[in-house]
Amino acid sequence: MVSLIVRTLRALALPKRAIPIALVAAPLVYAQFYFARGKPLPVLMALLMCGSFVTVAPVSWRVLMPMGRPVRWPLLRVLVYATICVACVYMVGVLVPYAAGNIRTFLTFPWQTLIIDCALFWVGGWGLGRDIDLEESLFFERRRAEALQKEAERAQLLALRANLDPHFLFNTLNAIAEWCREDGEVAERAVLELSKMLRTVLEGVKRPVWPLSREIELLRTLFSLHRLRDPDLFTLVEDVEPTALEVDVPPIILLPMAENAMKHGPAAGHRGEVRLSVRVEGQSVAIEIENPGPFTGRRDGGEGIGMIERRAALFDEERALFTIDDTGAGRTLARLVVPQRGAA
Repeated sequence: MVSLIVRTLRALALPKRAIPIALVAAPLVYAQFYFARGKPLPVLMALLMCGSFVTVAPVSWRVLMPMGRPVRWPLLRVLVYATICVACVYMVGVLVPYAAGNIRTFLTFPWQTLIIDCALFWVGGWGLGRDIDLEESLFFERRRAEALQKEAERAQLLALRANLDPHFLFNTLNAIAEWCREDGEVAERAVLELSKMLRTVLEGVKRPVWPLSREIELLRTLFSLHRLRDPDLFTLVEDVEPTALEVDVPPIILLPMAENAMKHGPAAGHRGEVRLSVRVEGQSVAIEIENPGPFTGRRDGGEGIGMIERRAALFDEERALFTIDDTGAGRTLARLVVPQRGAA
């Protein structure tokens, strides 16, 4: 209950409530000042009366009629609130002026005015109390919605990170099965490389971010697996700035880019150079993968590009950017720009 009282008083002190309350109370206090011909004691009584309206009334209402919980004996609680209303108005409007020498004041005389005071107490307490209740309820619902949204984003992010092109995985396993019969040494290397890659992927699923160096290591393993069967399938050319490798990025964000480059480049019959570039550009890091083969646009049902875009947006919706386009020389360039300090 103490916490409820403190929260109520803090809410009443906010400018959005304190200013309207002051605008309503100021004419009443001035009328009291005018009625009492400038005497200070009646003015203090007016301030006391207004203070009771905006403190005792909303606190009483919120204690007796809590919002969002089932209320037992609601009629009895309303009667208790009405009793507090009458007692507060009678004490401030009758007993205090009588104790001070039977002072007549604008807000406490005659009895019709006391009835109006009770109405102000009732309506003021109900209105302010309900307003604070609704504000707190909205605040908690927003926090709950934000928490649920974050949980959904985490689940989506885990699903995105855990993605690994099944066709590539199946093809690699089938190739390993063939190499077991034809070349045991190559098969052993392939198993070790694939094991290393899957271990890295599983590690990345559990982490919100990791150094770009881990991501580049994963890409090198992927490229190595593609070249095991045919070392002349493509040539890997790297241009990596060492200072960029310590930047944190979302785990597994570059893997779909590399898978896409392999699938539509060398694996589709387009031999040549595959270029991996990592550069610092101001407050961001640009990662580019260029592969042989023209970019023919997004395919219906394709998930690779959309997956990269979603991962980048979850990391930093405003500053992370992914683009993919044709270079004009029969090659495709995928480019991802991430801030050095993401918002994820």
